[in-house]
Amino acid sequence: MQRILISAAHKSSGKTTLSLGLCAALNARGLKVQPYKKGPDYIDPMWLSRASDRDCHNLDFQTMTDDEMLATVSLYSNDADISLIEGNKGLYDGVAIDGSNSNAAVAELTQSPVVLVIDTLGMTRGIAPLLLGYQAFNNKITIAGVILNKVGGPRHEKKLRDVIKQYTDITVIGAVPRLDELNITERHLGLIPSNEATNTIDVIAKIAAVIEKYVNLDLLLKIAATAKPLPATLYSLNTQQKPISLKVGIARDAAFGFYYPGDLNAFRAEGVELVEFDTLNDKNLPEVDGLFIGGGFPESWMTELEANVSLRKQIKEQIESGLPAYAECGGLMYLSKSISWDNKQSEMVGVIDADIIMNKRPQGRGYVCLKRTHDFLWPEKSSDNENEQISAHEFHYSGFKNLESIDSNSNIKYAYEMKRGSGISGLHDGLIYKNLLANYAHLRDTSRFHWVSEFVEFIRQVKS
Repeated sequence: MQRILISAAHKSSGKTTLSLGLCAALNARGLKVQPYKKGPDYIDPMWLSRASDRDCHNLDFQTMTDDEMLATVSLYSNDADISLIEGNKGLYDGVAIDGSNSNAAVAELTQSPVVLVIDTLGMTRGIAPLLLGYQAFNNKITIAGVILNKVGGPRHEKKLRDVIKQYTDITVIGAVPRLDELNITERHLGLIPSNEATNTIDVIAKIAAVIEKYVNLDLLLKIAATAKPLPATLYSLNTQQKPISLKVGIARDAAFGFYYPGDLNAFRAEGVELVEFDTLNDKNLPEVDGLFIGGGFPESWMTELEANVSLRKQIKEQIESGLPAYAECGGLMYLSKSISWDNKQSEMVGVIDADIIMNKRPQGRGYVCLKRTHDFLWPEKSSDNENEQISAHEFHYSGFKNLESIDSNSNIKYAYEMKRGSGISGLHDGLIYKNLLANYAHLRDTSRFHWVSEFVEFIRQVKS
């Protein structure tokens, strides 16, 4: 099983752009490329999925066990020619000071050779001690190659190559110059999601052409072929699907696209047909047993969302009538009364009797720990431990500008206490209104919290 981990010395080194370019270039050669992304992320995996034509799966120490990560790589790489794991931030960066949840820890766990992407802007001889230090810091991983990025020109490239050859044993796989073709428009959460970019295919094709020209893909494949076999694990992912017995509507469009492929697979395994609907263009809500509105950027589409009056009205009527619904972050914003951003305000669904305002600074970001309250809406199937904490993540610039209207509403309860993170109020997250649960936290269905089966069981109970 050919496998590599792409990392960097620090964030914003161009690692994601080069990773999706590598996926697309190898895919264009007819190879089956299976992408993975380290950590909690939606946007980078969406681009990697489009570039490889295969779902990108996340590997995250906070929400998964080691065995579960190994099982994930083993399952989805089974029919692939090469697997590419993209790290987040720098190679040795992570929440834990001992590096136990770093990118290097993923490389060590999966026995994957590492290829470093180095931003060479303003750097020549200094690249040698940087690479030597990264090699010496952890002898349990193999830094097998380097891709020089943002190279200033032929002279700059030659100096870098000569220095690396003189002082290190690391192979230079490629040298990519500063090019406009490598620029992808960014937003406050990073890259523009591929579900919003109207020219996604063209952007990926241009990046792939750059990679094909400036990176030695044959050399990359040789390095990937040195990956040791994955360590054995007894953990197995559930791939068996129950007969379809429920329909759940899922918002999939330019405004809402933050969904983990594994979570959607978990719905299907529970016998759920996911019925996609477009909040921007569909005038009618499909006939479904439940709703799932994930994260996204509703603020960027709030004028269009407001204009679709009939769909907003139907969603509100259905939730008011007791339709089971679950919303995360952007979905929570959409279900509020309104969104205010950049001196503009647009009406939303209005089932949550409060207004959302976009702020210039993040209101919550990073990992969160949740503890279920006694008001938790769904049947608890994952644990009998009252002190169980749920790991999730949040990243939002929005918040409620009239939070007091929620706290004073006796019809609204909270599903979670915040043990770490911001959530809705700093103390709580997970608004419960009738059969709706809406939170800022992004949940992930793993062995540590099978939220999908709990939600599906709740839908069954309501339906019966």
